[in-house]
Amino acid sequence: MAAHQSILFLTSVLALLAPLLALDIENLERLKANLDEIINLHSDEPHHGEGRENMQQSRAGDPQQTDRSWPKDCSEVSAGSPSGVYVIYPTGLHPIVVYCEMNVTDGGWTVIQRNRQSTEITWAESWSTYKYGFGNVHTEYWLGTEYIHQISKQKVYQVRFIIWDAANNISFADYNLFGVEDESQGYRLRLGTYSGLAGDAMTSNSASSLHDNMKFSAKDLDQDTSSGNCASSYGGGWWYSACYSVRLNVKGGMTWGSLCNGNCRASAILIKPASYC
Repeated sequence: MAAHQSILFLTSVLALLAPLLALDIENLERLKANLDEIINLHSDEPHHGEGRENMQQSRAGDPQQTDRSWPKDCSEVSAGSPSGVYVIYPTGLHPIVVYCEMNVTDGGWTVIQRNRQSTEITWAESWSTYKYGFGNVHTEYWLGTEYIHQISKQKVYQVRFIIWDAANNISFADYNLFGVEDESQGYRLRLGTYSGLAGDAMTSNSASSLHDNMKFSAKDLDQDTSSGNCASSYGGGWWYSACYSVRLNVKGGMTWGSLCNGNCRASAILIKPASYC
């Protein structure tokens, strides 16, 4: 009986993840998370008996059930859930694996970037690699510019940049609006009003180092406002102008304005739906 239940559960898992498993190898590589580490993979199933078995059979036979029941972003994960790796199902996309931060400021944050000074990732990737993401959701990763765009168009979002400076002190930079336009618009970044203690390094600098309203650039697709290629010269994909006051997608040398210039210890970028009074 136990073996039969295990087979049914495996079948339901494969049915749920069919769209995800259909992705090409490059996209799968960025996930690097085992199925048993994904917290919400079977979190809504009954724990015992026939009810669980029926739920598994129902979900396996009804692919649309996935779209109706899985969260569109981490803000839809149940309150009180732990931080960790989850499957989300944004509107118009297949399921994707993300890290949900559930402990910072009421939780519900979808982590779209995480990096540290000692990263093993080179970050000097192509446009297509940045488009679909790379890295390890447990440590350092880029979720994927296309996925960030698709998530950000679902609702009105805010963003929090978390910076660990050279002394390993943590500072936040919050923007009350966040959006990334589609690929035809160069994945242009749109930010709202700043608040926080890290310093407004994304929107308040001169035209030569501004990041708000800039298109995304990678080493093989230069969309910055410089006469050169900022991504090629300074490494990593980013919303470069000519060239930067913030540089987080890089191996070593992370910068956030005057807070830490080339010696930031770590960074994370988190988004969730904006809250209004």
